[in-house]
Amino acid sequence: MNYDQVFDSAIERLHSEGRYRVFIDILRNKGAYPNARCFAGHNGPKPITVWCSNDYLAMGQHPKVIEAMEEALHNVGAGSGGTRNIGGNTHYHIQLEEELADLHGKDGALLFTSGYVSNDATLSTLAKILPGCVIFSDELNHASMIAGIRNSGAEKKVFRHNDVEHLEELLAETDPSVPKLIAFESVYSMDGDVAPIHAICDLADKYNALTYIDEVHAVGMYGPRGGGITDRDEAAHRIDIIEGTLGKAFGVMGGYIAADTRIIDVIRSYAPGFIFTTSLSPVLVAGVLASVRHLKSSSVEREGQQASAAFLKKALADAGLPVMSSTTHIVPLMVGDPVRAKKIADILLAEYGVYVQPINFPTVPRGTERLRFTPGPSHTEAMMTELTEALVEIWQRMELELRQAA
Repeated sequence: MNYDQVFDSAIERLHSEGRYRVFIDILRNKGAYPNARCFAGHNGPKPITVWCSNDYLAMGQHPKVIEAMEEALHNVGAGSGGTRNIGGNTHYHIQLEEELADLHGKDGALLFTSGYVSNDATLSTLAKILPGCVIFSDELNHASMIAGIRNSGAEKKVFRHNDVEHLEELLAETDPSVPKLIAFESVYSMDGDVAPIHAICDLADKYNALTYIDEVHAVGMYGPRGGGITDRDEAAHRIDIIEGTLGKAFGVMGGYIAADTRIIDVIRSYAPGFIFTTSLSPVLVAGVLASVRHLKSSSVEREGQQASAAFLKKALADAGLPVMSSTTHIVPLMVGDPVRAKKIADILLAEYGVYVQPINFPTVPRGTERLRFTPGPSHTEAMMTELTEALVEIWQRMELELRQAA
């Protein structure tokens, strides 16, 4: 076996398909987001504007968050000391879990090192605990949910995206006596659409199924206190397990679940992804704690972000650019080809100082490659106008089709 040849061939396939991933060498400018510095391919750092960060509300730059992290660093040091079983629960962890449980109206919450880990660990553990469990999964669920379902070894039935009629067909044909779990997301981050949460919960009630919702692209963003779409739509009490991230709208790092204390205790006691992983640094947890508390009482950031998203969607549409329909803060621009998507992104960075990452397969289906913009409260109307003009120029240069103005 020529191992080097196998590895080279694997990478070459990605290059030939136009979906080899290049990670930008970047540093954000503290207190000046979305401004940053790019170090790749330049003589010294080049100023750029970030348009694709998941730090949707710029909370990673918020003075309260930074101050809390600095205070924690000086008070307790850098690391957590190991797993929570070995190193113990820092008081920051306990406080944050209480805040997250309260955010979602649940009895308890459990912290993980990332949103990926919280999905994988919880779904895989839950289905193993429930004998003969069948999981009903939306076809556009995130890779971490798919991994957790696969690792559980449970039977999986995939329903068409947001199709409650198809979901009911699958539920109806399943043995009524077996445990059932419906796993879905609130905001689907590549298309920017929202799940019919109440309709899915109605089916869960009818067929005696547990509900598991991934709110990673919604927590902090929606609802009067930032509890997500379930908060906005007054549906949190109908969901058994709410999963979220601390690395997007909350601006730092980590993942979590919120549920009743019985479920929390089972996952805490059985999930290897929780038990055997070094816990989050108290410095990170202190930052998240400040962020969650702030966003519970402030809607300024959410309102600013929604205004920016609405402005950019209209600007792109008015210019004839193929902006996809989205009811959320996600602003996807359809390209439909991985090579072209990468070329457009490269031109934007090299010539206009605009950073946006092309989204290719397997994140999205082949033929639906796109650029995904996430304007935040700190992106000005002038920035969005300049971005639109740059995209129009590139579209014309590459002889891509612009839509006729309505």
